[in-house]
Amino acid sequence: MSNWFKRNGIHFAIGAIFFVICFLYLTPAFQGKVLGQADVIGARSTTTEIEAYKAKDTTILWTNQIFGGMPAFQLWAPYKANITTHVIHALNTVFPNPIDTLLLFLFGTYFLFIVLKVNPWLSAAGAVAFTFSSYNIILLVAGHSNQAFAIAYFAPLLGSILLALRGKPILGGALTALFLSLEIRANHVQMTYYLMLAILILAGIELYHAIKAKTLNNYLKSLAYLGGGLVIALMVNASILWSTYDYGKDTIRGQSNLTQHTTEPSTGLAKDYAYQWSQGVTECFTFLVPNAYGGGSGTEHLDQNSATAKVFTQMGQPEDRAVGIANQIASGSSQIGLQGLGTYWGNKPGTSGPFYFGAVICFLFVFGLLIVKSRLKWWILATVILTMLLSFGGNWPVVSDLFFNYFPLYNKFRVVESILSVAGLCFPILAFLALKEIIEAPDSKEIFKKLKLSFYIVGGLLLVLIVVPELLLSFRSTEQANSVTNLTQALQNDSRTAQAVSSAIVQDRISLEKADAIRSLIFVVVAFGLLFAFAKKKINATILSVGFLVLVLADMWQVDKRYLKSEDFADKQESVTPQPREVDQFIQRDADPDFKVFDATAPLLYDTHNPFFHKSFGGYSAARLKRYQEIIDNQFTKSVNHDVLDMMNVKYIITADPKTQNVTMQANATACGHAWFIQKVKYAKNADEEMQAISSFNPKEEAIIDQKYKSLINEKDALLDTNATIKLVNYSPDHMTYQSSSSGSQIAVFSEVYYDKGWKMYIDGQEAPYFRADYILRAAQIPLGNHKVEFIFHPASYYTGETISMVGSILLVLSLGFAGYIENKKKTTPPAKAAKA
Repeated sequence: MSNWFKRNGIHFAIGAIFFVICFLYLTPAFQGKVLGQADVIGARSTTTEIEAYKAKDTTILWTNQIFGGMPAFQLWAPYKANITTHVIHALNTVFPNPIDTLLLFLFGTYFLFIVLKVNPWLSAAGAVAFTFSSYNIILLVAGHSNQAFAIAYFAPLLGSILLALRGKPILGGALTALFLSLEIRANHVQMTYYLMLAILILAGIELYHAIKAKTLNNYLKSLAYLGGGLVIALMVNASILWSTYDYGKDTIRGQSNLTQHTTEPSTGLAKDYAYQWSQGVTECFTFLVPNAYGGGSGTEHLDQNSATAKVFTQMGQPEDRAVGIANQIASGSSQIGLQGLGTYWGNKPGTSGPFYFGAVICFLFVFGLLIVKSRLKWWILATVILTMLLSFGGNWPVVSDLFFNYFPLYNKFRVVESILSVAGLCFPILAFLALKEIIEAPDSKEIFKKLKLSFYIVGGLLLVLIVVPELLLSFRSTEQANSVTNLTQALQNDSRTAQAVSSAIVQDRISLEKADAIRSLIFVVVAFGLLFAFAKKKINATILSVGFLVLVLADMWQVDKRYLKSEDFADKQESVTPQPREVDQFIQRDADPDFKVFDATAPLLYDTHNPFFHKSFGGYSAARLKRYQEIIDNQFTKSVNHDVLDMMNVKYIITADPKTQNVTMQANATACGHAWFIQKVKYAKNADEEMQAISSFNPKEEAIIDQKYKSLINEKDALLDTNATIKLVNYSPDHMTYQSSSSGSQIAVFSEVYYDKGWKMYIDGQEAPYFRADYILRAAQIPLGNHKVEFIFHPASYYTGETISMVGSILLVLSLGFAGYIENKKKTTPPAKAAKA
């Protein structure tokens, strides 16, 4: 055992260094504070009802808290049969977010570099480079926890696959099963999809070399073990994948129901929506110079020496006020249409910060392209080129459109720039393979020539960006002219000042770029100096490796602190829940368990306030139902359809006084209630007719029903009974009980969202058919007499999937145990003695 500790002492030392880095970078988190992440607050608003039932030790898979009601699969579900759920929970219990995520990045990437046979100190430097790639840190600040988790598993998953392809198929296959299970459990399909594209390229290159080297049998054997790992990972996550697949067909990423008067595509997302956050072609200079495009929206602070501030000081404004005005303009405020005058001048609607891979890493990446002999270089180069082309989206759609139109699932994803997270891993891999190459062949004159060539290329580019940056960058936003017009109006038609501000903000953008270009050049010079000293035998390999660890950490740390600062942390209670307004407190006094609130002062699709306190007509979720989206698009874009509010049982409407902006509330006296019997049915031929019919109708008296449900309605038995009643007697989001009483068969409409993949209706304990009415609601024909009517949500995708997950989890544990046994046996079995001649 003592020998084992000695052999692995350096790994323990590096592990300790990782913990120290985490502690220093996330000190407030270790003190119990949390990031006040806007998206985390938004996500928690959607799970208000779910959390209330979790507190009662009750699992619910449906919530009525947002968008009238929706499955909880993409918000929160327990997935208890999935072993990785418990692994993640244990990790999060010991190391709260974002500490756990940062540690996963560091240790997972370190594992990958060790598999690549890079020495431990360089492996640690590589782990720091990928972990602190600016996009990963920005995700933590924004609260995109699932996305960050998914990216954190990129490196160990790739390491496991490479293990299998490099002679350890059993161990590699078992670890692939583990890390792919964790990757899928992170539940960010988009990131997993992007990684799979890179893995397919790797598999193709490996196949080519296997055929060329006549080692196809070994390749196919490795592929078989990896395939086994894939099957196990899919089984472990069966409930997640099945539920997501089932639900996905009915979300905004699924097929459109309408053929007329719709902005929705026939299937997938609208291209403009999917491409909204596309990387600018020349914006890729931020890989090397973080502020090449002005940094993030509102992240860069202009001081009294900035050109924009001087415009106002020269007008006689006090210095502090001039700086304040300058920063208000430079933040790119959308409230008065000044997006084009922000320090960030790219085409995105806004950005929290750039993709910065590191000046040192970019220099070494170019060096790696010239000297690395491993076939991994060609995989990395192909992956980087593809991910860059796809990240351009609408800015250079030639390749993106091919994928969007023809590749399965690709049109389900938005924020296409996020594919650069894959490139963010490829850059440091090639960078440190280059360092590995120079350490293993320090006397090669050819390597030294290529080192100088790399320095001339990267250093020369940086000199251009310092001396004449306008040769490569325009520093002008496409919205600049419109913003100048808006600023002119805001300045009471003072066009001269507006033009002066426009010119000044361009100068400030150039200043920001130049300052960072100088900074990057300094780091590149130091990196070159380290390599030059090693080549001249002034320092050894250990000093070189530790030197690069320190240099990379210093480079990335400085930039990342622009986006994740200590002041971004807050006490836990302060960061989680907004304060209720007076109208919220009044509505909360209503003891009715199931009604909805419509807030005309909040954006329907981005309402993160009301769901904390009420069941909201709006909400915040990128996985909302397509039919609900279509109702919002058609009935609430130009004006508010009060009939739809009534049928959705919107009991309270919140408005604001147009003059004073004081928020007020009024009760909706015409709300239809939880359920009601209608007097007549109007059939529609298709979804278009349904949508048109609900534009103006009396939901209390009539129901608009698709004619495909006509066979479920017996109109001959339906007798009008004005004294008939149906009322909600017991409420749970996934189990609702009603009591009906009538002297004849009646058609009932329920103010609950229709979703046929899991909801079942029972009358007196016997399953009975139900159908859709009024485009989005549930309806059913209830027989005469007194009856107990129940709606129960019990989706097979989840419950049957959990059984498969349990089997997969057992297989995962067995495969890891078997792989460990085989590896241990190899180490303890002495090599066979050579036969005597």
